[in-house]
Amino acid sequence: MSAVEESVEVDVPVTTAYNQWTQFEEFPQFMEGVERIEQRGPTLTHWVTKVGGATREFDAAITEQIPDERVAWTTVEGEARQAGVVTFHRLDDGHTKVMLQLEHDPQGIADTVGDKLGFVRRQAKGDLKRFKTYIESRGVESGAWRGQV
Repeated sequence: MSAVEESVEVDVPVTTAYNQWTQFEEFPQFMEGVERIEQRGPTLTHWVTKVGGATREFDAAITEQIPDERVAWTTVEGEARQAGVVTFHRLDDGHTKVMLQLEHDPQGIADTVGDKLGFVRRQAKGDLKRFKTYIESRGVESGAWRGQV
């Protein structure tokens, strides 16, 4: 397993950042390589990704979700092996630190080489920067799920 840890500060309140992050089907708006996400239940998502010309599908289960604090997940089926958590840290009334911690298991030679070259880390960093642009340009979340898992 390889580990990635990245963070970004966003100029929105913690509730706004968290609420937007719970809108999984909108991840393709800011996550490079994510073609589609379907919310199949309160704790199950189906992902379709396309990276380096390779399309992969997998299911991920939300294992923990605490409003304004954290969302954790793990893959449960499909062509990817990963687990992670995104935490939300209030800096002040209008600013939040979003931190991503991800563990992934590279599958095959291409994934292993890409991992060694830092591809996943760069992609995670870029995705967080794009999330920052996405939520700051909107100013408000597009929806929210305030339940707890």
